[in-house]
Amino acid sequence: MGSWVLMECGLKPLPHVFSRPTRFNLATAPNGGISMLAGRRGEDLPPLSLKFRSWDHPQRRWSLGVSAPLKVAPVSGEEDDGRHARLMEERGGGLDDHFDPGSAPPFKLADIRAAIPKHCWVKDPWRSMSYVVRDVVVVFGLAAAAAYLNNWVVWPLYWAAQGTMFWALFVLGHDCGHGSFSNNPKLNSVVGHLLHSSILVPYHGWRISHRTHHQNHGHVENDESWHPLPEKIFRSLDAVTKILRFTAPFPMFAYPFYLWRRSPGKSGSHFHPSSDLFVPSEKKDVITSTACWMAMVGLLVGLSFVMDPVQILKLYAVPYWIFVMWLDFVTYLHHHGHEDKVPWYRGEEWSYLRGGLTTLDRDYGWINNIHHDIGTHVIHHLFPQIPHYHLIEATEAARPVLGKYYREPKKSAPLPFHLIGTLVNSLKKDHYVSDTGDVVYYQTDSSLSGSLSSDE
Repeated sequence: MGSWVLMECGLKPLPHVFSRPTRFNLATAPNGGISMLAGRRGEDLPPLSLKFRSWDHPQRRWSLGVSAPLKVAPVSGEEDDGRHARLMEERGGGLDDHFDPGSAPPFKLADIRAAIPKHCWVKDPWRSMSYVVRDVVVVFGLAAAAAYLNNWVVWPLYWAAQGTMFWALFVLGHDCGHGSFSNNPKLNSVVGHLLHSSILVPYHGWRISHRTHHQNHGHVENDESWHPLPEKIFRSLDAVTKILRFTAPFPMFAYPFYLWRRSPGKSGSHFHPSSDLFVPSEKKDVITSTACWMAMVGLLVGLSFVMDPVQILKLYAVPYWIFVMWLDFVTYLHHHGHEDKVPWYRGEEWSYLRGGLTTLDRDYGWINNIHHDIGTHVIHHLFPQIPHYHLIEATEAARPVLGKYYREPKKSAPLPFHLIGTLVNSLKKDHYVSDTGDVVYYQTDSSLSGSLSSDE
């Protein structure tokens, strides 16, 4: 939960101990877009071809401070043997295992890119807009039907369906933020603002912080969302704070507080143009998005006077919180809860490729199509410029290259109720990582895990 809500509850806020995230060096690509330069030791970074002209400002200078060696140094000596054994134990495996998910992969990002068919990179704005029209029609249709029937048997069904559709709108706005919606930055910005403002998300503020998340995925300190707490900070939390952070369903309501105050250990607001989330050249974008957000709040207040406030509560407020739960639920499970523990990195062991390989695909059954296959997440993290309607095909093409680094998602029933157990189990086990070490795994506090031991 955000530091702001903890302070409101009388809890001591966490210290701001994390350094600023790693930023990539950017260069202009031949097609007028943006490309990422290689890091140290020859580790390649994603050869992007996004049209970022409207929101990736040339004044910003990214600096890549960490990268990974192409191969992990061989283990030798008692100290190295002990470190290797400890890492294997933390991830839930033994010394006899043949695959170490924390090791550097034998392939490069370019190898994955080469395996993906060329047409998967093509963005069709008409097709993208068709999904927007589809979702907007469904949203208004559901609202009209619920208001007309106005029956307490219908309202719970409406809340679940409309909250899911709000989440679908967010995913389309998310594509606009990545530039995968179209090659037209103005179209991306207009559609992104309309979709995100309608569900009380500041488009540019979120887009910039989400870009930071993608560029630092899998990094203990520099990742932007759902990053692990180092043990020292975790031990400093009081009991109530630990319960709020690691007990379902409380973490599933975190998103609005994150927008206001970010994650524990970090400072800044997605609404404030002077926040350390942004550079001076991005202030106008942030002001624009905050103004759109305030306009939506004003519209809701006005409708409350025109209509019965209880009706606005039923039509909008309850679905909004269902949307928030979907967002936190899905984004958490993209980075937590696999049967085998997933590594996190620091320092020289981190690279864009290794960080991206820590993400997880999830199957949501019937919901896959409704929320635009956002559960197909590994390829999305590595290549966020691929449109959502090509992610499944791109993933299938890349799987032979990824090998064991791709974790096959468990097939879902029509509705993904199995993932609720995955979430609860992860919250009981994934509590903190070691304060030291460049390849670390989540560890468990037995006082929060019930019958689970700290070694699990």
